Amino acid sequence: MSSGPKALIDTAALRHNLGVLRERAGGARVMAVIKANAYGHGLVQTARALAGADAFGVARLEEGLALRDAGLAQTIVLLEGVFSGEDLQAAAQRGCELVVHSRAQLALLEQWQGAGQVRVWFKIDSGMNRLGFRLEQSLSAWERLMRTGRVLGTPRVMTHLAVADDRHDSRTLQQVREFEQAVSMLPGAAAAEHSIANSAGLLAWPQARGHWVRPGLTLYGISPFPNELAQDFGLKPAMTLTTRLIAVGEVATGEGVGYGAAWKATRRSLIGIAAVGYGDGYPRHMKSGAPVLVNGRAVPLAGRVSMDMIAIDITDAPAAVGDPVVLWGAGLPAEQLALHADTIPYELVCGVSQRVQMEYN
Repeated sequence: MSSGPKALIDTAALRHNLGVLRERAGGARVMAVIKANAYGHGLVQTARALAGADAFGVARLEEGLALRDAGLAQTIVLLEGVFSGEDLQAAAQRGCELVVHSRAQLALLEQWQGAGQVRVWFKIDSGMNRLGFRLEQSLSAWERLMRTGRVLGTPRVMTHLAVADDRHDSRTLQQVREFEQAVSMLPGAAAAEHSIANSAGLLAWPQARGHWVRPGLTLYGISPFPNELAQDFGLKPAMTLTTRLIAVGEVATGEGVGYGAAWKATRRSLIGIAAVGYGDGYPRHMKSGAPVLVNGRAVPLAGRVSMDMIAIDITDAPAAVGDPVVLWGAGLPAEQLALHADTIPYELVCGVSQRVQMEYN
């Protein structure tokens, strides 16, 4: 039995979450965002679990090709688009749909020497200021896109919300209004399908549903809101990061534990050493006192995170070598734990390293 960490992926939870989000979508189609190795959950395995989605969203061509190589035939959308003629040809040959968000990508379509056409998602920047044509540029960019003759059917139009995780920020509604106004000015776009909502947009802003929603984090049973848990929305965590105790020992009052003796015992204490560290993706900057589950009981992290190990104060919950340890997931929400590392749950799950064993059920 391996003593090292495992990421247990609950595929039933993935399917359950997709069902919950589809109900929330109110008839809109669902593009399951599985970029970045499905937020650390495993690209191909997650795609197979989410086969009921209407499309998959990935960031890059390599991710789309990996899905095709695995035999997945669903609609695949490259959310960053492509950046060379070679990649454009590969995307077209493998049936990937492209987001077009820049003049350079328009030029690729104009200069493309290959045969055929591609399905396109036209991205408008309504305030994220990251990717997309600015509102005042959208008309000329749309007209240029349509003149290429390379677009199959009517392009879908999309934008991305910047502050949807703040229910009180009016900029989300402003983005929706300005996006819809910009789309209304595009010739021939009356029949175009719209996509606006990310996870937070789907849950908190019904005005942003459009024809397609693009949930990411919520598919994995994690809340996009700072002070709300996924379980509040009926979502279930899909990943549980677990390991085992590999040593148990005592320290006297006043003794330090770990590098820099950053944690000192205020009483005679029982310390458990668990086989997980920043080499596995458990954040080095996790604060002492952060919760860890040992045999299902919450106990505090003691001292600095090492590359391969953490120390846990199990004085009030004695345990033995080989006992199970949960770092986040079932019983310990990732969004709750992230607060102890001054980070976001996205970084926790995406940061799980290659040496962590993945198990699917």
